[in-house]
Amino acid sequence: MRLEKFVDPLPLLQTLQPKRKNKDVTYYEVTMKETKQKLHRDLPPTVMWGYDGIVPGPTIEVKKNERVHVLWKNDLPRKHFLPIDETLHSVHGNPEVRTVVHVHGGVTPPDSDGYPDAWFTNGFRETGPAFRRKVYEYPNEQRASTLWYHDHAVGITRLNVYAGLVGLYIIRDEEEMRLNIPKGEYEVPLIIFDRSVNEDGSLFYPRGPEPPLPDGPDPSVVPAFCGDLILVNGKAWPYFEVEPRKYRFRILNASNTRNYLLRFDTGQSFYQIGTDGGLLRKPVQLQSVRLSPAERIDMIVDFSKYEGAYITLENQTGCGGGFDPERDGAVMQFRVTKPLREKDTTVIPKYLSELNLPPKHSIRGIRYLTLNGGTDEFGRPLLLLAKRMWDDPVTETPRVGATEIWNLINTTAFPHPIHVHLVQFQVLEHQPFDIDHYNKTGKIIYTGPIQAPSRSERGLKDTISVPAGTVTRILARFAPYTGRYVWHCHILEHEDYDMMRPFDVIE
Repeated sequence: MRLEKFVDPLPLLQTLQPKRKNKDVTYYEVTMKETKQKLHRDLPPTVMWGYDGIVPGPTIEVKKNERVHVLWKNDLPRKHFLPIDETLHSVHGNPEVRTVVHVHGGVTPPDSDGYPDAWFTNGFRETGPAFRRKVYEYPNEQRASTLWYHDHAVGITRLNVYAGLVGLYIIRDEEEMRLNIPKGEYEVPLIIFDRSVNEDGSLFYPRGPEPPLPDGPDPSVVPAFCGDLILVNGKAWPYFEVEPRKYRFRILNASNTRNYLLRFDTGQSFYQIGTDGGLLRKPVQLQSVRLSPAERIDMIVDFSKYEGAYITLENQTGCGGGFDPERDGAVMQFRVTKPLREKDTTVIPKYLSELNLPPKHSIRGIRYLTLNGGTDEFGRPLLLLAKRMWDDPVTETPRVGATEIWNLINTTAFPHPIHVHLVQFQVLEHQPFDIDHYNKTGKIIYTGPIQAPSRSERGLKDTISVPAGTVTRILARFAPYTGRYVWHCHILEHEDYDMMRPFDVIE
């Protein structure tokens, strides 16, 4: 299906208003609902699931140290409209439609973190074995940053997120507000994800691999999935009219599988000012940036020299078997056609913020954790962490307050975006090694020098792409809470089967 690009205006995200607020706590309610939404001018409305009935969901904006309570309510149908594979962990015998919300990047107590087995159904009629509370608590005792919230139910995260259960969660602080950077209507969040639709406008998600496995289950999980439409804030290839001045864009890759390599077709540079965990120390001038699933970038773009121009934000990487310019090449269009309302006095600051990186002098543990590939009894790819399934006993038990180095050893042939709950970590380095030798002997033979993290990876991160055949080292301090959390690949098809593991932060 060929659709004309750049015919719909960019939707601006709604900001959620609290139900009540006092000096001690701000209280919100958010309801997951089935909805119909037009993804493109020439498509019929598409059935989706949205927080408060919109896709993406409303943006939650809070201040640093503001104590926030959220009642997440499930008002979804009993039957899922996407194909469920009952051979996956914790799926068979449980309700089809289960949800639990994870604020991604949040430093959150374990009973409010959205643990995959803490799911609940419509009206809390049924709950999972790890369910502890209805109202989640978010202390927000962390740096100003662009976080996001999404579904995290065990075994069906890929389906619930694909159905539309995503939204932004922005923490602000005084340090950031003092910067003379674009604010208000000149600060624009962009949530990018891909989808496929049928002729009638309904969402398409595969029932299984093509060609089908001779003796495999139907439906069956697939190892990856990329859609034919790239959407921004819920519209396929939208356009956005801007003034000839500087804008700040907070960009999230909320796709299940797809990576993006973003650049402008004019070749113009932009300034990265932040990453997953908030502001960088200094701006970084870039002409392109790679975003894996769940990663965020905060950047300033100056349109002042492009009055009257139509500028395309391009994607330069393919997905699932080569690069198709028609499907993969464009993200959205900026039209520098609005008159300048007033002189732009904002600046690209020379200094942004102190990072407060995890302390290297007090490292309490070094772990070597593999990313493994194999096959299951049906011949399907089975991707694991540390060669263990989700339900295997916990093996990682960092002590509360301890700083650890995790060596992430990718023995597979493709990169994986690894997300660690609770912490914002520092990426130390990548180093290539011989995969074949490691898989035969279990010994690492390095094949090249240590590589510093890219300039876009040098802030605090909660998700990092681990390239194939590399050891990626991250440094994290596990605090301030004890309890059970998870780490996993954020390719959601991998997370669901079975590339996710629990860890316990212990006293």
